[in-house]
Amino acid sequence: MNTMQIDTEENKRNAIAFYDMAYRGNPRKAVELFVGDEYIQHNPLVGNGTEPFIEYFERMQAEYPEKDIMFVRAVAEGNLVALHTHQTWPDNVEYVTMDFFRFDLNGKIVEHWDALQEIPQETLNGNTMY
Repeated sequence: MNTMQIDTEENKRNAIAFYDMAYRGNPRKAVELFVGDEYIQHNPLVGNGTEPFIEYFERMQAEYPEKDIMFVRAVAEGNLVALHTHQTWPDNVEYVTMDFFRFDLNGKIVEHWDALQEIPQETLNGNTMY
C-alpha cells in the first residue's frame, strides 16, 4: 500500500508550467524542472524520450516564434493531469488541444498523450470549442 499522497493541485500547476515553458521556447529547462526518470511519448510526430521532445519544441520555436498558447482548463485525477488549451499559429490557424500527462510518485511527468483539432470558422451548433 502506497502511503504517499498525490497532490493533484500541484501536478496541475506543474503540467501547465512544463507545457508553457516548453511551448514558449525553453523545453530543456522544462524537462530539467518537471520530467522524471523517463518520458514516454505517444504523439506520433515526436520521438520517445526527453531529447526528441526538446528538439521538437526547439524547432517549433525557431520556425514559429510568434505562436501562442492559452490554458483553458486543467483537470486532475490520481496521477493524471489533462490540459485543454487553445493554440494560435501563423496565419491565424488555431487549434484546440487536449494533453494528458502521467506523473510519477515524485510529482514528475513521465508520460504524455495528446489530441488536437483545428478550430473551424463555423460550427453547426454555434458553440465554441471551449
